[in-house]
Amino acid sequence: MTQYFNPFVIPFTVGVLLLFGICVFKWVRWVRQFDRLQRTLLRKNILSWKFIPAIWEVVFEVLFHRKVFKRSFVLGYMHTSIALGWFLLIVVGAIEASTAIAGSHPLWVPIFFKYFGKELPHFQGELFFNFLMDLLLCFVLSGLLLAMSKRIYSQVVGMKKATKHVLFDKFTMISLWLIFPLRLIAESVTANRYHNGGFLTQSLGELIRNIFPIVSQNAFWYFETTWWLFYSLALGIFFTAMPFSRYMHILTEPFLIYFRRLGIKEDNKPTGFTKFELSACSRCGICIDNCPLFKELNITDVQSVYLLREIRYKRLKEEIANNCLMCDRCVVDCPVGLELTKIRRQTRYKKELDTAGNYKYVDDIQPFNAIGRVAYYSGCMSHLTPGIAQAMYHIFEAAGQKYWHIDAEKTICCGRPLLQQGFEQQATDLRRKNTALIRESNATMLVTSCPICYQSFKKEYKLNIPVMHHTEYIDKCLKEKKISIEKQDLKVAYHDPCELGRGCGVYKAPRNVLKKAVKLVSLKNEKDKSLCCGFNLGNTAIEKEDQKKIRDAALQNLLRKKPDIIATACPMCKKALMHGVDNQVKDVAEIVSENLQK
Repeated sequence: MTQYFNPFVIPFTVGVLLLFGICVFKWVRWVRQFDRLQRTLLRKNILSWKFIPAIWEVVFEVLFHRKVFKRSFVLGYMHTSIALGWFLLIVVGAIEASTAIAGSHPLWVPIFFKYFGKELPHFQGELFFNFLMDLLLCFVLSGLLLAMSKRIYSQVVGMKKATKHVLFDKFTMISLWLIFPLRLIAESVTANRYHNGGFLTQSLGELIRNIFPIVSQNAFWYFETTWWLFYSLALGIFFTAMPFSRYMHILTEPFLIYFRRLGIKEDNKPTGFTKFELSACSRCGICIDNCPLFKELNITDVQSVYLLREIRYKRLKEEIANNCLMCDRCVVDCPVGLELTKIRRQTRYKKELDTAGNYKYVDDIQPFNAIGRVAYYSGCMSHLTPGIAQAMYHIFEAAGQKYWHIDAEKTICCGRPLLQQGFEQQATDLRRKNTALIRESNATMLVTSCPICYQSFKKEYKLNIPVMHHTEYIDKCLKEKKISIEKQDLKVAYHDPCELGRGCGVYKAPRNVLKKAVKLVSLKNEKDKSLCCGFNLGNTAIEKEDQKKIRDAALQNLLRKKPDIIATACPMCKKALMHGVDNQVKDVAEIVSENLQK
């Protein structure tokens, strides 16, 4: 084995051992922080068939970066060439070493094979391996060149804004960037003397020989070993720094994907699962480009990439946590699929505020005997846009549906606005009171007009009856022929509310309804790419004038096809949009109500 050792392998070996030890320590500690439900799911499913689709997803997302390719081909190529290229260099290098060397060999031999295998007898497939390894090195270096260019001019990879990294991340990034050029030089220097290189390393080796002619064997040995030492140092430094840098995502994302496949989810309070999410963020910066705060207000330091970075480095400031619309656009764009809004909500957790007794008004509402009826919950904002509730009354009556309007006389908050601002315990108290009220009514279904309330009832309540947004309910009535509507020759642009669309995935129902009533036009930004109206309850940091700028961008998108009417399915969006445009702004329910056939 001594023939396969040189002191220059020590930095690499130490780096690998430190990387393995630190990562295992971190992962075990994070898993121990899982709550009881998360640990139960992990224990029951850890060896289940779900491992197979998890591996499949890891290959496509961690090595091939499928979601990044959808965002930008050049950006996808950059990430894939470095990730997949380096992975293949390791795998093919291991196969090459095993083919050339009979028996076992130390783990570092495939990494430094051109050095340790330079005096080995020729083996079958040697020329093929030389060509393939050089080709893979070219693949990685091309991605590396794009990564360097991105730091100078981000638009070269299709991004408007590159992420600003902290000093330690920059140091780790430079060590990563040095690995492959140093490997190229080291292998080329060896190829210069032993002629064991491929099309790239052999050519570069001959060029190096012309530039640095070295006559004596001694001088060449020092010259060659120095470059292999530099390569080993770059590897060792990167591996040692990796667990503490943004590059921890390389090894953490596969675990996150596997845990998600097992059904493990995060709660409103952080657990060890949050730590996996924080470390799975590569800080690619994709979440910056389409953030309304960046696009319309040029705010570039509060996006999710910076939130996660500041949480991880334990230096989060309140202005970063609070300055977000919670519109979920970053969640849609995140190639890792992180629950970014939920993580931000965790940072707003306010347990110290005493709100005891603030919700006694709910106790004053007497449960209605709603057996066989639909419980209708219009939501706080619908009281400021009363036409929506009136339209729903009309639709219920046309469908022959008996209903109970829970919050007809008094506004009753669903609790989600409290939750968005971090009042988790207070929101829980309010949900408990509302749940008791609905259950005691014996209603058979809950219909709500507010997407904020809808998301709360669907995801945060545990009701034993179906919950529908009013667009879903109207769509159901039309399909079951309980109501019918006349189609008008009017062009309508539909605005997808953040909480209904990206928040709950309801895109088809409102469009199905509108297509039966009017001529629905397609938009540049719609469905999960819809633009926020700017007036949601997530952000308490920006001024009203800034909210208007975000709203005006949404209106510009909606008015591009010159519609007769702008439609939406959210009372807050309706109120925001109608104050910024002369065109009529109506809720889907209002359009249906006006066109009901008698």
